[in-house]
Amino acid sequence: MLNPDGEAGSSKDISPMVPPEAMAEALTETLPPVLPTALPNSGSLERNLRKWSGWIGPVISLAILAAVLWQLRKIDWAQVWSIVPTSPLIWLVLAASYFAGPVADWVIFRKLWGIPVSGIFPLLKKLIGNELLLGYVGEVYFYDWARRHVKMEGSPFGAVKDVAILSALAGNIMTVLLLIFTWPIISQLGLDGGGAGDSHVLATSIGVVLVTSLVIMFFRNGLLSLPKAELAFVFVVHTLRIVANTGLSALAWHLILPSVGMGSWLLFATVRLLLSRLPLIPNKDIAFAGISTLLVGSQVQTSDMIAMISLLIVATHVVLFIGLMLLDLVQKEKNA
Repeated sequence: MLNPDGEAGSSKDISPMVPPEAMAEALTETLPPVLPTALPNSGSLERNLRKWSGWIGPVISLAILAAVLWQLRKIDWAQVWSIVPTSPLIWLVLAASYFAGPVADWVIFRKLWGIPVSGIFPLLKKLIGNELLLGYVGEVYFYDWARRHVKMEGSPFGAVKDVAILSALAGNIMTVLLLIFTWPIISQLGLDGGGAGDSHVLATSIGVVLVTSLVIMFFRNGLLSLPKAELAFVFVVHTLRIVANTGLSALAWHLILPSVGMGSWLLFATVRLLLSRLPLIPNKDIAFAGISTLLVGSQVQTSDMIAMISLLIVATHVVLFIGLMLLDLVQKEKNA
């Protein structure tokens, strides 16, 4: 396990909490999918959301609360406390990495709708909902919040949808660019699975990423509703978020395991992002182990570090959501 000062020790304490085979899931849990799983008719979906608008927010909040309570039951808080980093700089970098997504969303919706500073709170719930429940549950929650709290012309549905689609598009384009720059590393990892039937799986995964990106670009007039200038702004913010998260992850890992150079961690973070976004790749946990050995040279230390950060993120989700719920209760009491 990683001790609070960042030195490597025994891994027996943390391995039962986050087993090695879950390493790939732990690494990828905060990354958006290649493309929203479905793009149904916007009008019919919005009508359904408006029909159930009185229930959407409370139901999702209760579902997130249930997920939080379930995670609370599973977390060994003594273990969490034992692995908490003591360096303020590590905490600062981890916090910046955690809040990068919600802050980027706030910048986007501040530009689109002029949401107040307090709009960061529902965006944090959006993040936690996506992490602890299902992808895009958070978007539904935020749509419901915006419809009830933000004064705007028309419905917020189109903007929320466009922001989610452009997030996927930015991730896809970054995936293709990273693949070009890291191909010498990727080609050494044996991602085709070794079987004759899997010989083209990497090419197929890349094809899926390219096709979904082309679908968005060619059919953007039907899929996207925001003006071109605002679409460009959203895309740039999402791209900067991806770059920032990758760099912050590498910096956090370097601070925890300073014996490994920052350049190696940057390459590790880049390849990790790339593999996380490529669908159809088999045995991603084995691939991540290969990356660790190839780039960092210590699979055990890296696995323990990733497990530690994953556990801290889950604990942060739990504590933060409980705090947001208490803040909501206090606000309701003031407004009563």
